[in-house]
Amino acid sequence: MTPVTTLRVPARALGAESRAVTHEIDARWLMAYAAGLGETDPRYYDTVTSAGPLPHPLFPVCYEWPPLVALREHVVGDELAPYSVHATHDLVMTRLPRAGDALTTTAQVVAIERRRSGTLLVARLRTVDAEGRVVTTTDYGSVYRGVDAEAVGRVAEPLASAVPVPVGDVTWEAPVDLTPGVAHVYTECARIWNPIHTDAAVARAAGLPAIILHGTATLALAVSQVVTRELGGDALRVRRIRARFTGFVRVPSTLTVRGRGRRAGAIAFDAVAADGSPVLGEGVLSP
Repeated sequence: MTPVTTLRVPARALGAESRAVTHEIDARWLMAYAAGLGETDPRYYDTVTSAGPLPHPLFPVCYEWPPLVALREHVVGDELAPYSVHATHDLVMTRLPRAGDALTTTAQVVAIERRRSGTLLVARLRTVDAEGRVVTTTDYGSVYRGVDAEAVGRVAEPLASAVPVPVGDVTWEAPVDLTPGVAHVYTECARIWNPIHTDAAVARAAGLPAIILHGTATLALAVSQVVTRELGGDALRVRRIRARFTGFVRVPSTLTVRGRGRRAGAIAFDAVAADGSPVLGEGVLSP
């Protein structure tokens, strides 16, 4: 793909870090995120038990967003933001966050690679609790479409390899209806703001056909189906989530999540759009 802009990911981005961001995790935020995904399991809203509401396995994306934005603004360059789309996600959980946590997250650019569609930038988000113990670590890959890079390289190895799960036949399918306001609701409940998901004019200016659903929302909805169908609804068993984003999800539409088999306990899954085109691939959930 020929670059559509003279802008480039600067060489100084590789290895650069954002400022640390600390969040107080409360029951309201945990419940709002679950509600934004349409969860109906009462455990996601239980404030009576001492453990508090059950965290959704993809809730970490909420507290990871501000340091990721800081990295983009102050290291990559805010002018490149409209060209960025979520491409890959690899989340490793030492434990799920819970109400009452004070969590601090830092972000670092650990890899820059040239791709046919542009430049892939991988940011590592490391979150620790008040005692400095690691809670979650995420490698968040973004492709800057049509944008070149001044330099490429890697300053950290990928997260520890997981058991490979070969993609087998579809073992189950779960359609998820996406209503017209789903992206707006998710934005407010997750506290993740990117106007390509809520403002049609901004989306079209960025070269998109219309507003698209957040990559994290697509993945979270898929994970919900996997947890329900493969883990008996027990979100506390989830320890790793990996996936690659392969297409845009328009709203309103229907997203179909599909189970693709197991190996050594790890569960393969993917998702397709209403027209059958793939939008989420190489999904693996590991208990």
